[in-house]
Amino acid sequence: MHFIIGIIILTLGFLTVSKSEWLLNNFGRINFFEQHLSMSGGSRLGYKLLGIIILFVGFLVFTNMIGGFLEWATYPLTKYNKSVNPI
Repeated sequence: MHFIIGIIILTLGFLTVSKSEWLLNNFGRINFFEQHLSMSGGSRLGYKLLGIIILFVGFLVFTNMIGGFLEWATYPLTKYNKSVNPI
């Protein structure tokens, strides 16, 4: 099942990256990206960055590595929650 969901997410990420101009024309500019990335393309670059993040998550879901990645990413927050001798 994770293969199908991963392929759907990968496709969504690919379309977001490849159709950033279409997204900009239909959904408009994003103020946050225009303010912080204005010298580098603004909203177009923002849409592409979102697409790359979606591609990364889709790859993790497709390969069933999302659990390990989330555990690694949240380890600094959860390392004190794990006890050696649980009662």
